[in-house]
Amino acid sequence: MDAQTLTYIFVGLSFALYIGIAIWSRAGSTKEFYVAGGGVSPLANGMATAADWMSAASFISMAGIISFMGYDGSVFLMGWTGGYVLLALLLAPYLRKFGKFTVPDFIGDRYYSNTARGVAVICALLVSFTYIAGQMRGVGVVFSRFLEVEIDTGVYIGMAIVLFYAVLGGMKGITYTQVAQYCVLIFAFLVPAIFISIQMTDNPIPMFGMGDTLASNPDTYMLDKLDGLSQELGFNAYTEGSKPMIDVFAITLALMVGTAGLPHVIVRFFTVKRVKDARKSAGFALLFIGILYITAPAVASFAKLNLMETVRNTPYKELPAWFNTWEDLGLIGWIDKNEDGKVQYLGEGMNGGEAIEGKGPEFLDGETGAVGQRVVTNASANDNELYVDRDIMVLANPEIADLPNWVIALVAAGCLAAALSTAAGLLLVISSSVSHDLIKKMVYPKISDKGELIAARLASVVAVVVAGYFGINPPGFVAAVVALAFGLAAASFFPAIILGIFYKKMNKEGAISGMIVGISLMLFYMLKFKFDLFGGGTADDYWFGVSPEGFGSIAMVINFIISIVVSKITAAPPQDVQEIVENIRIPSGAGEATGH
Repeated sequence: MDAQTLTYIFVGLSFALYIGIAIWSRAGSTKEFYVAGGGVSPLANGMATAADWMSAASFISMAGIISFMGYDGSVFLMGWTGGYVLLALLLAPYLRKFGKFTVPDFIGDRYYSNTARGVAVICALLVSFTYIAGQMRGVGVVFSRFLEVEIDTGVYIGMAIVLFYAVLGGMKGITYTQVAQYCVLIFAFLVPAIFISIQMTDNPIPMFGMGDTLASNPDTYMLDKLDGLSQELGFNAYTEGSKPMIDVFAITLALMVGTAGLPHVIVRFFTVKRVKDARKSAGFALLFIGILYITAPAVASFAKLNLMETVRNTPYKELPAWFNTWEDLGLIGWIDKNEDGKVQYLGEGMNGGEAIEGKGPEFLDGETGAVGQRVVTNASANDNELYVDRDIMVLANPEIADLPNWVIALVAAGCLAAALSTAAGLLLVISSSVSHDLIKKMVYPKISDKGELIAARLASVVAVVVAGYFGINPPGFVAAVVALAFGLAAASFFPAIILGIFYKKMNKEGAISGMIVGISLMLFYMLKFKFDLFGGGTADDYWFGVSPEGFGSIAMVINFIISIVVSKITAAPPQDVQEIVENIRIPSGAGEATGH
């Protein structure tokens, strides 16, 4: 059976499963909508958390970024896994014991202020919309390739699917849907990795195969071959880093603390019965996430070596069918600069040119254009003729390696599971921030349970429309966009939550000041260097040599300083609030998550 038919079958069956679960577990109350009734088991919650966490950025873009950045891409692995250790140790059990529905709910009550709640709502919306933009782009890329529709149409289909089970089931439907999605995505990620590892190194374990010798040349290690080929073509050695150490540290830290401050991840720990279940959930989640994360570097290495060996100096007319398919979608571009009819894939060391490796065809006209644009009018002055969008590396890998059609179809289903699971979690954060924290807690406290549920579902509809717009007009690669969301979370939420748990003298004035300064700094830096506002700038102009992806660390430190200094010169919090802070650090006596 051909790959297209198998893809329709695999994707159709997985969607039928998700929709069936949503109907079976539809929410009938706000408690079920916000926290799944508070009765999810640690194992199921760990699996759902892993699916919620492993978005299109993890499934598609992380391995793609590692493929192009090599050693420098390890910041994503270290930051995103290390963040869960922080979450398990410093946040999850304490937030669960506090017993609120949402992060703004915690901040509003802990800092005894609707102003603090309002600032937290704004921060949650900024983080969630930035994050969800990357997910919807991932959905569009997958649909466009495997269902042979326009990328915009793919985004619309994804919007409809995720809206259905997020609006109908709320957190209850999302939780059990995400359990199924985790099973699909991890199977879809591991199967091609195992196939390719056996194919290239005769080793069935991908993470060991990456460090093994080549099946075709037992005297050569796979990574040595990749290093040598990369340097031969003018790129940096794959296993050596080129980023400044300060930027590596800053990005890793921003991703770690951003993970621990992401509202759609934190809310998952309100869905279990007990405090110790929250800690167990975090442990299970780290285990389930680790399975994919320790495999991703192998997938990245195999994909890069396969790509370079397949296309370099190959006559364009002899390229395999997958190349032309991705080219038609505008996610691979080729310009025959020397008019020899062959593909030249070169790095910055060749003829003194500047490599623009990893940039998709939408960037080739010198400006950010629409995804799918194939017209190239002003390419770089170097001799590199091939331009690859890094977000396609995982998706194209089975085709490049000539794996069976059913594996290609499985990868499509897995990618959609990853993107849709996270998009659903983010939609819930957005809808609960509006309906629960904004409307019920601030604007209209007398709203009925039914009215709040309707408001939450209407907010989801608006949110998915906005998310779809960003999916159609993405600000960058999936993982790069998501990294900015982590920076925003690090700059705003992390200090307020940590100080709220471990520093009983932290007051509302300090928390509000810190969040406003932190999020404002991060937004300014992101808009200046990512979107060329406020005068723009290049990498040479970065403050302290830190890129926008890592600036969340700097903004977080400033947030901490502002918060503590302001709290020292203003009135201490009420005694009852200080007693609550002391109580949540005692590991017993937690009740159910509540909305009061």
